[in-house]
Amino acid sequence: METCLVMKAANGSKDGLDFNPLKDYMILSSQQKIAVAVLCTTLGLLSALENLAVLCLILSSHRLRRKPSYLFFSSLAGADFLASVVFACNFVNFHVFHGKDSKAVFLLKIGSVTMTFTASVGSLLLTAIDRYLCLCYPPTYKALLTRERALVSLGIMWVLSAFVSYLPLMGWTCCPSPCSELFPMIPNNYLLGWLLFITILFFGIIYTYGHVLWKAYQHVASLAEHQDGQVPGMARMRLDVRLAKTLGVVLAVLFICWFPVLTLMVYSLTTTLSDQIKKVFAFFSLLCLVNSMVNPVIYALRSGEIRSSAHHRLAFWKRHLRSHVPEGQEEIPRSSVTETEADVKVTQWPDSQGPYPSDS
Repeated sequence: METCLVMKAANGSKDGLDFNPLKDYMILSSQQKIAVAVLCTTLGLLSALENLAVLCLILSSHRLRRKPSYLFFSSLAGADFLASVVFACNFVNFHVFHGKDSKAVFLLKIGSVTMTFTASVGSLLLTAIDRYLCLCYPPTYKALLTRERALVSLGIMWVLSAFVSYLPLMGWTCCPSPCSELFPMIPNNYLLGWLLFITILFFGIIYTYGHVLWKAYQHVASLAEHQDGQVPGMARMRLDVRLAKTLGVVLAVLFICWFPVLTLMVYSLTTTLSDQIKKVFAFFSLLCLVNSMVNPVIYALRSGEIRSSAHHRLAFWKRHLRSHVPEGQEEIPRSSVTETEADVKVTQWPDSQGPYPSDS
């Protein structure tokens, strides 16, 4: 109730201008502010650069842009890029510099952070469904998941993420409803609703990957029975075993990065939090940035086709730089046949349904 009185005083100002999102939420000491500023800036910058690189590699390749798997990767990289930039800037501005905003601007900022992370988890779910269809229904995969269907599913996911995230901006704020212990202006009933929504997405990811892992486990048993490797489908079995290792890393990273934050959110709905717990939550929140930083390594850089696209881009820029070398410093030109053969080697990609068949 005391929080609501402060909120009413702030809202009574001129259109909420110079609204300070409550000193009770700004609980970091000077040393902790420095640590948050360094960690948040470093993680945010690395994550943004990684995801931007993956996004550019996919979008610059006509072949990859047309494959549903890489549309989902593009969505994941785009969401993680936006999450890195938006979260890092707003988190440092709030906790380190105690930035003041109008009520509408503050709700826009917190809604944007929520939307980017929600879209990131939604993209992970679509990627999990794509992997499930590819591994469990290989003969009909291309018919089941066309490029048009992938684009429609991505559009629905982003619109739904934006709608859920911007509900506070549309008027669902606290007072008279109880305010959240962790987020200014956010009511507990909205936080509970968002937690239920994000939990559904996580269970969808775990359930879908669980089926793929079970299929891989069955193939591991088959490999153990046929050590000679002379049975039909053995290559596909070994492929699924490698996929199982990748998915194990995916689920482990997802659990490590999100479980502490979600646990404290749930705990905050049941009791009043001390400043110490709020400080712990502030540092645990940085794990979401770690997840955005690790996602491109797990999903994209393990892809043989994206690596081939990277090699192709590097080769292109090398040729571009060589063409601008001053006269007298040119290298001995190669024959046109050699150039053509080199380009073919760089641009030929394996014919696979997704990234994991190219894994090593």
